[in-house]
Amino acid sequence: MLKGTLIAVDIGNTNINFGIFIGRRIIRRFTIPMHRYTTRRLRYILNHFVIDDGIICSVVPRMGQRLRKDLRLFINNHLYYLGEEIRVPIKNLYRNPAQVGPDRLVNAFAGIEIYGAPLIVVDFGTAVTFDVISKEREYLGGLILPGLEISLNVLSDRTALLPRVKLQRPKELIGRDTEGSMLSGVIYGFAALTDELIGRLKRRIGRRAHIIGTGGNIHLIKDYCSQMDKIDKDLTIKGLNLIYYNYK
Repeated sequence: MLKGTLIAVDIGNTNINFGIFIGRRIIRRFTIPMHRYTTRRLRYILNHFVIDDGIICSVVPRMGQRLRKDLRLFINNHLYYLGEEIRVPIKNLYRNPAQVGPDRLVNAFAGIEIYGAPLIVVDFGTAVTFDVISKEREYLGGLILPGLEISLNVLSDRTALLPRVKLQRPKELIGRDTEGSMLSGVIYGFAALTDELIGRLKRRIGRRAHIIGTGGNIHLIKDYCSQMDKIDKDLTIKGLNLIYYNYK
């Protein structure tokens, strides 16, 4: 049994990502799709750990409350819920700061602490978000776009003849059939969009801005983008761990 551990939980719209840390070192990571989550499944995964503290970041309030209740079964000491017991230590310049998703602020803080500022974090999750941080380490705001899977599904849902297609890498730039054309359009299209937006944002905040890619679908898009400096799929749970130790 491992002691002295923290569990960091990032609840997104599609997946729930977990990271177990000893100090600053991540020792286990796992993901449970939202629709497959059960307390029994969580118990099976956590059976071999003794967990001292936990921290939750959620953009799905109902699931956040459920995880808060379930995790108390496995945590010996404190469970922190981002936005209530603990906050992201970053200056937020949004017109209405409460409108920024907590995961976006966590990514911004993690990016600053790990990679420095100025910074642009591009998160390919259920939605695609661009978060922009100034050289003064201020959260400036960003952009929100429909995600890769949402975009692909809308083509099927809103047209008469386009089929439902599983999101995956395209085989070639020029699609030779409808499925290939749809995949190529979404992947290459978002890659080109990403590179162009990064270029425009760099002209605003500085050419030396670090560009960090993260999110559940980053593995599908990263090889098609030319502007990414670093891919860090664990950025959010790393950020939660850093926030916990900043708070402590």
